[in-house]
Parts: sequence; structure tokens; C-alpha cells
Amino acid sequence: MWCWKALRRKVIGMRTLALGDVHGCYRALTAVVEAAQLTDRDRLVTLGDYVDRGPDSRRVLDWLIARSQRGNLISLTGNHELMMLRARDGDEHLDAWLACGGDVALASYGRPGRPGQLSDVPDAHWNFMEHFCRDWFEDRTHFFVHANALPDMPLSEQPKYMLFWESFNEPPPHESGKIMVCGHTPQRSGEPKNLGHAVCIDTWVYGQGWLTCLDTATGEYWQANQQGEVRASNLEPPVDGV
Repeated sequence: MWCWKALRRKVIGMRTLALGDVHGCYRALTAVVEAAQLTDRDRLVTLGDYVDRGPDSRRVLDWLIARSQRGNLISLTGNHELMMLRARDGDEHLDAWLACGGDVALASYGRPGRPGQLSDVPDAHWNFMEHFCRDWFEDRTHFFVHANALPDMPLSEQPKYMLFWESFNEPPPHESGKIMVCGHTPQRSGEPKNLGHAVCIDTWVYGQGWLTCLDTATGEYWQANQQGEVRASNLEPPVDGV
């Protein structure tokens, strides 16, 4: 079976893999892309929330930047990146970010003998979040957002609160007819939530869940947790009547 899958990938070429909210969980990140056998031919779409809550935000951003330099990385902005960027604008915004897991992210930039400070964040990290990450992405069959999208509005006209902040809450199909892939709303069951026309793959890795990497063409997905344990499955069929 493994040989057949490897041969199939070689024949088909590029896969589109969507990666859920990493939240500083570097060990889970490296384990899940290894389990998915990620190659440079694959397009990797990361759905945002790379920082905060998990212990290794700095290493996660280093990994993403290194991946971007090889191409085939599409990185979306999450609300936690927005909060981290805004933390530079004053103490009120800094305190709001720290209260939402930014304290753990900042600790990952610490030096021996003192905690991390905003000035310790490398310019490359600010540049990645501010200029490389995008609001949304679409291909022929799917579109990708961090949080959600209004069903009757083109992606280019979506309000920011929908793209970055709105909970999943079983949205209706989008006017494009494409399948929405998103994160942001933790599925504490540890399983992706599949509505058929939309799937949420934030599976709560920073809590007691898993980090999910989904093959959008086949519905196969791989998961890893913070202990580096891995597992694989396929999307469950959507619930009848949804």
C-alpha cells in the first residue's frame, strides 16, 4: 500500500496540502509533515495562527520562512499574527496579545538570563507575517481562509472580521461552489469537521488535540500531537442534511 501511494504521488505530481493552526507546536509540525511525506513538489497552504500558546513560536516561524524559500508555500494570516503585529503599537495592544498566548510566544525569543522582548523578534519574522502572509487563497476546487467567509460575497470583498475572527458555526455553501478549508475554531474532538462544502481543520494541537495536514484532493489527512505521536485517517462523510 505504501509503495502504491508513493508511486501515485510520483505520477500525479503536486498535491495541495492544507495545514491547520500550529500555535507554536513545532514538534507536532515537523512530525505531521514527515507523516504526510511532504516534498518540494507539494503545495503547502498554511491557515494561520503560527504563534502563541504552544512553546516554540520562534522555531515555527523559522521553519515556515525556510520552507517559503524553496517555493510552494502559501501562508495565510491568522488573528494571532495580527495581534502579534499590533503589539508593537503600544502597551495596550501588547497586553492584549500577551493575554491571548503571546506571553508564551515571546518567551520563545528569550535569551539566557532574561525573558523575550519584542525587540528580540527578528526582522525576518516581522516581514514574513506582515508581507508574505496573505488574507486568502483559492485554486480550481477549494478556497482557503483562516476563519470563515460570507457565503454570498467574493473572496476579494470579504470583511476582515470574517476572514480572521468569525467562528466556523456550520456556514452555508459559498457562491463560488468551491469547498472552503479553514482553521481558527478548535475542534476539541481532535477530528476535522467536514460539512461537505466546508471543512475546519483546527484540531486543537495546543490543547490536548492534534495538528492536521489535509490532502484536499483525496480527503486523506495526517495528524501529530505535541508528544510527536502521529496518526492518519480520511475525512468523515458530511452529516446528512447539512
